[in-house]
Amino acid sequence: QVRLVESGGGLVQAGGSLRLSCAASRSIFSIYTMGWYRQAPGKQRELVATIAVTSSTAYEDSVKGRFTISRDNAKNTVYLQMNSLKPDDTAVYYCNVPRGTTVLLSWGQGTQVTVSS
Repeated sequence: QVRLVESGGGLVQAGGSLRLSCAASRSIFSIYTMGWYRQAPGKQRELVATIAVTSSTAYEDSVKGRFTISRDNAKNTVYLQMNSLKPDDTAVYYCNVPRGTTVLLSWGQGTQVTVSS
C-alpha cells in the first residue's frame, strides 16, 4: 500500500503564501493523475487541483489564479503553491489519486492551513 505524507501547512495572514508538499512512499506520480483536496471544518472534502501524467493541470474555480500544482517524479512528491491566501482557504489539505467521486489510496494525515484575516 502506498503511503502519502503531506507537509508544509501553517498559520499565515491573509494575502500570504504557503507551499504544501505530498510525498509518496513509492513512485506513483508518473503513473497517476494526482490531486490536492481540502476539508474545512463542518464541510465535505473537496478537490481543488489536479495534475495529470501529461502535466496538464486543473483547478477549482475558487483557487484559480492563486494556487499552482506541480510534480517532481524523481522525488515522488507533488506540490501545491498557494498564493494570495484567504481565510476561506483555511482547511486540512490532503493529496490523493482521484477516481471519480472517490480516491485510489488511503488518506494521509493531511496538513493544516490556517489563514487569519
